[in-house]
Amino acid sequence: MTSSSTEVAGPDGPATGRTPARRRLAAAVAAVVIVGAGLALRTVAVGEVAKYGGDTLYTLLLFALVLVAAPRTAPAKAAAVALAVSWGVELLQLTDVPAHLARRSTAARLVLGTTFNAPDLFWYAVGAAVGWAVVRRA
Repeated sequence: MTSSSTEVAGPDGPATGRTPARRRLAAAVAAVVIVGAGLALRTVAVGEVAKYGGDTLYTLLLFALVLVAAPRTAPAKAAAVALAVSWGVELLQLTDVPAHLARRSTAARLVLGTTFNAPDLFWYAVGAAVGWAVVRRA
């Protein structure tokens, strides 16, 4: 059996030694933990800690979901995809579309937000970097 059929390898690092199924499971568990952390953060923190911590966790969740959907994805690529989606959603807030959808759906408000905030772009990058660093070390 070749290493490419059993291990996850990427251009930005060596194989993790995990099969795609194990990596998918680990990413799915991480996604559940990240959602729990986000809910916990909202109950214990307020203000900027809650907001920017939530932004970081939002992108980290997207990172985990990329690996759930495509477990062979290199960590750098998964981070780039998560960051691009996060930034895209934030930039979409420069239009009226998210606010319009948020008035009709709580889920849309939670996923898309309503108001553009430039510092969010930085915290999304932090989330992508944390995801990349954790998976790269695994």
